[in-house]
Amino acid sequence: MWNEASGAGIASLTPRCHRRYESSQTHFQVGIEEAKGYESVVRREDLLRMNICNQEGGHCAEMPLVCLTDFEQYAKEHLSKATWDYYAAGADECCTRDDNLLAYKRIRLRPRILRDVSVSDTRTTVQGTEISFPVGIAPTAFHCLAWHEGEVATARATEAVNTCYIASTYSTCSVEEIAAAAPNGYRWFQLYVYRDRKLSEQIVHRVEALGFKALVLTVDVPYTGKRRNDIRNHFKLPPHLKVKNFDGVFQETAVPEEYGIPANTLDPSISWKDVYWLQSITRLPVIIKGILTKEDAELAVEHGVQGIIVSNHGGRQLDGGPATIDALSEIVDTVQGRIEVYLDGGIRTGSDVLKALALGAKCVFIGRPAVWGLAYKGEEGVRDVLQILNDEFRLSMVLSGCRNVSEINRNLVQASKL
Repeated sequence: MWNEASGAGIASLTPRCHRRYESSQTHFQVGIEEAKGYESVVRREDLLRMNICNQEGGHCAEMPLVCLTDFEQYAKEHLSKATWDYYAAGADECCTRDDNLLAYKRIRLRPRILRDVSVSDTRTTVQGTEISFPVGIAPTAFHCLAWHEGEVATARATEAVNTCYIASTYSTCSVEEIAAAAPNGYRWFQLYVYRDRKLSEQIVHRVEALGFKALVLTVDVPYTGKRRNDIRNHFKLPPHLKVKNFDGVFQETAVPEEYGIPANTLDPSISWKDVYWLQSITRLPVIIKGILTKEDAELAVEHGVQGIIVSNHGGRQLDGGPATIDALSEIVDTVQGRIEVYLDGGIRTGSDVLKALALGAKCVFIGRPAVWGLAYKGEEGVRDVLQILNDEFRLSMVLSGCRNVSEINRNLVQASKL
């Protein structure tokens, strides 16, 4: 990683790159000025230097990023420590966060051969809408910490590859900006329920009017999990960023902030009756995010929701709960096709996607990898991450003898006996 301490810097640019660096400073100056007094969220001069050298064929060309862990390493090296720790954080000892990844390695594929896979098709549908392949973007907060365009870049990337983007309540771009940036994109909106129900109701009406196609009610955050590094780092949004969906809503008070809004704003009394309340104020389908047991899956069906996202919030809430891929089968068996079941958490390769679909997920969603793509090259980086997953998924699918998504079933996997 380039930094002043390494002895490299602007002086290491080739002459042509140095001229382009000087002429390009104005593009980044506003963001740099706004971030003064706060550790830069992306080392913009470093990023600019590398991009210029690549364009000019200079000696500092980057190595290609060929898998999601390459993007992870890049993001870790180029984001500030506080920002990286925020994105990487799990709750408490991070056992559940880590098991989200390890659980996929305990699952083995059972490939079939001689199946004529000369033609393959990764398309599928979610809530009746066709997408290019069964991977979407999970709701993740504060994309402007990773890239100056933030959620606008994410929305454009998902529109470009024709998949689903779940925009977070805690976005650093407003829902109006997201919709304007990708007017033809397929978008859902992730919703929390607040003590002041009017806050939730107002934003529901906003996203409905903007053409969002579903509400994703996140139900596993009656209180925020303990993320130790955020506490150690005294994490807070830098002054030039806001939770844009609530810009101007909250008055200046002495109440401490928690992730950009006043603490104790979320309603810990939320219960199943609030699903009915939400259905009463919207025509959009309601999908519940945060279910990990068959008992709650059955209750979700009984309460008339249109989908479930099996999720443990990326291991950021209750530490010691199951990996999402381990919880998936009992939920799929309980639902028995009455509603669609999705999954997030731990997806890092195309074979992970294949395993999740074999165990019954209709589609999976990625969180942290999308942020890594943003940190790399904004919209282009998110497209790269999605394209790599699409290519890997297609390859794993055909190497397993499946020509399309409908041929993927539970006979394709076996759980390790270890």
